Amino acid sequence: MGKRVAVNSMSKIRFSKDEKECIVGKIQRYFRDELDQDIGGFDAEFLCDFFSEEIGAFYYNRGLADAQAVLEMRLDTINEAISELEKPVVIDS
Repeated sequence: MGKRVAVNSMSKIRFSKDEKECIVGKIQRYFRDELDQDIGGFDAEFLCDFFSEEIGAFYYNRGLADAQAVLEMRLDTINEAISELEKPVVIDS
C-alpha cells in the first residue's frame, strides 16, 4: 500500500464552467491527437474529476513548495538589506 498523506486544509479542487470546458477540450484533443481515440465530453470530464481528486494534491503541494521557495528567497533578500542598514555598535567595558 502507498503512503497516504493527509491534507486537512486543502479544499476540493473546483473549476469554473469555462475552466472545466477548457480542460475537457484539452483531454479530448490529447486522446484524439496522441492516442488516436475519440473520447466524449462526459468521459473527459470524469477523467478530469478523477485526476483532480487522486492527483490534485500532488500539484497543490508542489505549488505550495514553489511559493514557499520564492518567499524564502525574498525574505533572504530583505534580511540582507536589513543587515546592511545596521550600524556598528561599540560597547565600552
